[in-house]
Amino acid sequence: MSRPLHRLRLWITTFARFVRRENLHRVLLVLLVLSLLSALALSRLEPATALDDWMWWSVVTLTTVGYGDVAPTSALGRMIGIVLMVSGIGVLSAFTASIASFFIDLKLKSERGMRTPPLDDHIILCEWNDRAQAIYEELRADPATRTTPIALISSAIEARPMDDDDVHFVRGEVGEETLRRASVERAATVILLGDDREQPNARDAKVVLATLTVETLRPEAYTIVELMREENAAHCRRAHADEIVVAQDLSSRLIASAARDHGLTRVLSDLLSGKDGQDLQRIEVAPSLVGRTFFDALRELKMEHDATALALMRGEMIETNPAAGTELRAGDHLIVVTAAGARVSGRSV
Repeated sequence: MSRPLHRLRLWITTFARFVRRENLHRVLLVLLVLSLLSALALSRLEPATALDDWMWWSVVTLTTVGYGDVAPTSALGRMIGIVLMVSGIGVLSAFTASIASFFIDLKLKSERGMRTPPLDDHIILCEWNDRAQAIYEELRADPATRTTPIALISSAIEARPMDDDDVHFVRGEVGEETLRRASVERAATVILLGDDREQPNARDAKVVLATLTVETLRPEAYTIVELMREENAAHCRRAHADEIVVAQDLSSRLIASAARDHGLTRVLSDLLSGKDGQDLQRIEVAPSLVGRTFFDALRELKMEHDATALALMRGEMIETNPAAGTELRAGDHLIVVTAAGARVSGRSV
């Protein structure tokens, strides 16, 4: 089912539950009975005017519009009009107040993470901190993910931290219940960050447990995991995490590289940022390049897209700077450098 249809079905279901809970169907029935009885009575008292005209008058009177095109002239007819005005306006006010409270309740629950978002093929971002803020900004800087729905799960904040209708906040600890509320069964990518309020070992343990939960509920989702310590990476591999980022290990290697060759961290920062400068992309090898060499792809990408291929991905194997004569196969992917925001031939994945 498409995302708009899924949203519509969920909205209709939610509204139907609200109508039953607030007995709005009874209020509507009262309004209908008042209108019908008034119209029937007036059609008998003032036969010069047809029943459908008096039905029109009843609705106009109830809604306080008062066009004046039809009006009772007899004393008894006017008394019926007074009764309809006094009783109907109260019932109608109760109805409109209930409808308004329904939409306000939806908005408040959405902002405070208490309503299940209707999502499909989306990104789930677990935990909210400075790193999550940076991840969100990078995703929104890239045209490919600028409007991708994001489900944010966190117990550290009370409400959605940004004004973005495509971000749905789910309040709570990362676990089976909150993941289901974030529509994990239909998620494309799940990003599991560490909880900064925990000690390193406890923080990594929560991430490993969350990874197991995600892989159980949605093994098809691409799972990206952040850890503090390298020794815990083996647990995430056994839990079938797709990518593992060890924060301390990565930062240590970057600092060591900068010490050996000054300025390397600025180059990497430029490549990893989607806001400006250059950008890294993973693209599928085009059918026209299958059977040809990596050097052919390198030359064609540079000539046609002003992009540079850095690595070859073949299944789980990644070869950085492969030999020029490496033959490309169907299903291979290339890691390429492009201008920020540019996409290569629509083959990006």
